[in-house]
Amino acid sequence: MTQHPRLMSPLRLRDLTLRNRIVFGAHTANMSDQGMPGPRFGKYLLERALGGAAMIVAEPVPVHRTGVLTRGNFLHSDDAVIPAFRTITDEVKAAGAVILQQLYHVGAHGDADLSFAPHWSPSGGPSYHDSDGSHAMTEAEIEEVLEAHVAAAVRAKAAGFQGVEVWAAYHSMLDQFWTPWSNQRTDRWGGSLENRTRFSRELIERVRRACGEGFIVGLAISYSTSYDVTLQAEALCEIVDLHDRTGHVDYVTVGAGSYLEFEAIIPPFTHAEKLTTPLTQQLKSLVKHAVITSEAGVRTPENGEAIIGSGLADLVSIVRGQIADPHLARKVAEGRATDVRGCISCNQMCWGRRSRDYWISCLVNPSAGREFEWGGDRFSPSTDAKDVLVVGAGPAGLEAARAAAERGHRVELVEAAPVIGGQFRLAGMQPRRGQILDLMDWYERQFAKLGVRLRLNTFLDEADLAAHGAGVVVVATGSLPDETGFQRWVPAEPTLPGIEAGGVWSPEAVLRREARLGDAVVIYDEGGNWRGVGTAWALAEQGKRVTVVTPDPFVGKEIARTAADGPVRRRMGALGVRMLTEHCLTRWHGNGVTVRSFLTGQEETIAASALVMATTNRAFDPFPVAVPGKTLHRIGDCAAPRLAAYAFHEGRKLGLTL
Repeated sequence: MTQHPRLMSPLRLRDLTLRNRIVFGAHTANMSDQGMPGPRFGKYLLERALGGAAMIVAEPVPVHRTGVLTRGNFLHSDDAVIPAFRTITDEVKAAGAVILQQLYHVGAHGDADLSFAPHWSPSGGPSYHDSDGSHAMTEAEIEEVLEAHVAAAVRAKAAGFQGVEVWAAYHSMLDQFWTPWSNQRTDRWGGSLENRTRFSRELIERVRRACGEGFIVGLAISYSTSYDVTLQAEALCEIVDLHDRTGHVDYVTVGAGSYLEFEAIIPPFTHAEKLTTPLTQQLKSLVKHAVITSEAGVRTPENGEAIIGSGLADLVSIVRGQIADPHLARKVAEGRATDVRGCISCNQMCWGRRSRDYWISCLVNPSAGREFEWGGDRFSPSTDAKDVLVVGAGPAGLEAARAAAERGHRVELVEAAPVIGGQFRLAGMQPRRGQILDLMDWYERQFAKLGVRLRLNTFLDEADLAAHGAGVVVVATGSLPDETGFQRWVPAEPTLPGIEAGGVWSPEAVLRREARLGDAVVIYDEGGNWRGVGTAWALAEQGKRVTVVTPDPFVGKEIARTAADGPVRRRMGALGVRMLTEHCLTRWHGNGVTVRSFLTGQEETIAASALVMATTNRAFDPFPVAVPGKTLHRIGDCAAPRLAAYAFHEGRKLGLTL
């Protein structure tokens, strides 16, 4: 039935057979409860097992007190986690997936705010996670961390895990030993390749002895080309070959980036896809025992099929793709790849939440992390099918209509515009954001299958609403740009002086191509997110002379949590965009704008043919609070203007309760 036969083919690892080539790779979901695995984490993994993933590598567990990195890390060195993990592993294995646990130590790159311990490293180098230095390990401390890894592996086996993945990626402790720049030791743990790999080889050999021949042992590495001091492809191949010859390593997962190139670890849409295949291809031609997994930017089933079919790797780790659609593998196996809800590589609720030390979720799949509450990405039929009218086809309305229809309600979705998506569709018109438009196409396909009646170019007023036959009305009419020019950080000015001169536009008007801009544009970006930054990027790509003015200390402050702010600033810098930080606007002149520095109070007038104001929107709700005979629900921006993630969340939540 599948159109992806190579991706769906089985693979043998030790005594186990993987049902396909799709791995749900290790990542920090940050879902522990006081260090213990509980229902949030367990059902999160189970949903991907039910969804057809062949192998699940559970969240990395720090092996030692000096390796704690997040608030949500599971307890290290504590057998109390064993029965709690056993509950999870039993369910995942019963659902047909193989389950492993990743073991890690970040070495120099720790977080003292969470570990309250010195960072341990081979040679006492600086942290690239914070501004701390680290402690050069003694022989006794090296032995302590080696034994901590073994104890963690034994604990994982007792908890029902069928193997462990030893973490040597992103310039972790193992990678720090391997890399001459960070390993400057002169004893038997440094210098020659034999010595620099002694720690990892000894670790893996001890794990094999302690856990037995049937236990899977994987090795996670990463590939980063941004800095010469990190290990490049030739050196990594030599190191992997050395480990492969022992016969102890069953697979090698190749990720991208490092603590020195953080943005590539979880590559946002600013990056290319399939980032690691140049190295996995080399490893495939080299290793004799281990199988090779390609990770980083393997977003879609098509990516996976191309990689496996071309012999570039044996397995693919699709992480964000299975966060966005936990049933990706099952849909592919059933020949329904077009039903897979694609990840849009935004990083907003996965890495974006993890970067702030919350448990992770997903912008397009708000059930992620709530599987134990919402029943995963599956829908229980309603016992009382209703006629439901959804007004507005932005993110909130789209997801409310889909979720309600999935539960068997009769749904009509009405949209005033000629296309679905609202302002979110406009975001898909910014550079490299076409994955959003793909998501809109997915919604239209789902509506056709679910029988949702979609009426475009239709504006409803209060009388139309009252006359409609549906008893349940979902108001999802969104928000509108603020036309006053009000700036949050100039609160005493209700309007921007000079705005009456005209030539002031919203990002929405720009992206709808309604704005008459001329050649020189100033964008005042108060949100620090893609609404302003993405519009500036789009105009610069069109050849406009763009100046971004922001009250923030750097451009793209709110997207720093997604690791995309650096790439977009570099791109805009290359396009000649001027970026003026910690400034506000004092007056628009019709042909220029005066700005004032928050730091010095100094003013400057910038010549411009147009001003774009990316400020906070205003809720748009044209209907009365109550309509006789109707049950009204208000969701998304019409309740309060926010980011798209919260609109999708409210749409799903409402659809589940109707």
